[in-house]
Amino acid sequence: MSKFYIVALLFALPLALIGQQEHRYTQFMYNKLSYNPAYAGIRGVPTMTAMYRDQWFKLDGAPRSAQISMHAPVFKQRVGVGGMLSHHSIGLHRDVQLTASYSYNIIAGDEFSMRVGVSGNLRVLSIDFSKANPLVSYDPSLDDKRINDAYANFGMGIYGTFQERLYFGFSVPRVVRNNIGVNMDPNITTARESQHFYGTTGGIIPLGKDLNLLPAVLIKYVQNAPIDVDVTVNLEIKQTVTAGVAYRAGGDGLGESLNLLAYWQVNPRIGVGAAYDLTLTNLRSYAGGSFEMMLYADLVKRKKGMSNPRFFM
Repeated sequence: MSKFYIVALLFALPLALIGQQEHRYTQFMYNKLSYNPAYAGIRGVPTMTAMYRDQWFKLDGAPRSAQISMHAPVFKQRVGVGGMLSHHSIGLHRDVQLTASYSYNIIAGDEFSMRVGVSGNLRVLSIDFSKANPLVSYDPSLDDKRINDAYANFGMGIYGTFQERLYFGFSVPRVVRNNIGVNMDPNITTARESQHFYGTTGGIIPLGKDLNLLPAVLIKYVQNAPIDVDVTVNLEIKQTVTAGVAYRAGGDGLGESLNLLAYWQVNPRIGVGAAYDLTLTNLRSYAGGSFEMMLYADLVKRKKGMSNPRFFM
């Protein structure tokens, strides 16, 4: 598939299916700061997460995403701060984002905890026509030029836990609907950032000694787009090895993908994870699957007796 057609598809999608503007990760339960600022600082220690996603690896110019985030508590655990740098590419298009998050624990009970959070976001969108591969030897519409533009936005969210067995959250990572189209004609409607509403929940179900079931659900809603739903079930053994399956609704058939996940807690401070998505849509014959890699680390040693199980990281 030509990169020119991929980038043309990119600009068509926001007009028709607004719901594909946000980056998506299968291991969302380990990556909550990327879509909910209220998660900042909840681990109780400075924490870093790095992720890479290669989607539809058989397609030339298919989506690639990478991000690194850090968050930590301050002022005796009541306040959390965090930062995230992410990069997303598809065809000729690049999306680089820098996000700062702040959270405050408004309810800090032994059984129930609730945090609220806000974030500020700077986003740089660019498209480099000089790297296009047109069907003809020369296409004047490409003009060997690069277009860049920057946009500021803010987000908000809430995040709660109950008895360290259940968590839930709701968030809107970008509130302002910035105009992100490249068309300069004011009489023509161009692409805009859309408000993505995220709801998530999950928990720990003990099955026996050193054995836990970890269900998790992520729901995303965007106006004029189908509701996206990710459902994941993981089995945790001795709080060290976790393996599971996930299903992502959507697509044009049985769903968008069926996913396999694995996580290994290398030591008390470092863990690694991986996921592989089996495409269920009609693209499966051409696009292949998608894979993710994740590195997680507590940057300082956790104190003995500190609560908050790893699954809530």
